[in-house]
Amino acid sequence: MSTSFQIAGLDHEQFEHLFKLSDEELKAHGAMRCIATESPGFPCRISLEDAQTGDELLLLPFVHQPASSPYRASGPIFVRNGSKKRSLGPGEVPKYVSSRLMSVRAYDSANMIVAATVCEGVNTGREIEGHFDNTEVAYIHLHNAKRGCFSARVERA
Repeated sequence: MSTSFQIAGLDHEQFEHLFKLSDEELKAHGAMRCIATESPGFPCRISLEDAQTGDELLLLPFVHQPASSPYRASGPIFVRNGSKKRSLGPGEVPKYVSSRLMSVRAYDSANMIVAATVCEGVNTGREIEGHFDNTEVAYIHLHNAKRGCFSARVERA
C-alpha cells in the first residue's frame, strides 16, 4: 500500500540572524559565508532549491537528528540568504533531490533507523513510499549519498 509523504524546508527564522554576523563571528559558530559559483551545486535546505550563481549562502553545521538516541547527528548544510521556508505538495520531491544520488534513512518513533537505502534521485519518491509502507517507520531523512549532507526530513502526509 502506497503512503503519501511531504517534504518541507527548514524554518528560515533560525538562520536569519546568522547572515548579519561578520565572517569572524560566523567562524566562531563553525559556519562560513559563500557565494554560489555554479547552479546546481549549492542546495538550500530552506527553499528546497539549488541556489543560483551569485546567491549568498551560509555553510554551517546543523543538528538534523536532535533525538536522544544513538543516531543523534549533525552535518553541514547550505542555507540561502533571504529564503523562506517552503513546503512541497504531498508526494512532491524537490529537483535538488531528484538530481542527486540519495541516501534514504527511515526511523521509528524511538528515533532508531529501521531501514536505509541508496537510490538515484529520480527514484527517491518510490523509495520513500516503500519505506512508509512499513508501519514502523515514523519519519525519513534524506541525505546526499556522495557528501553525506542532510537534505530534508520527510513526514507522512
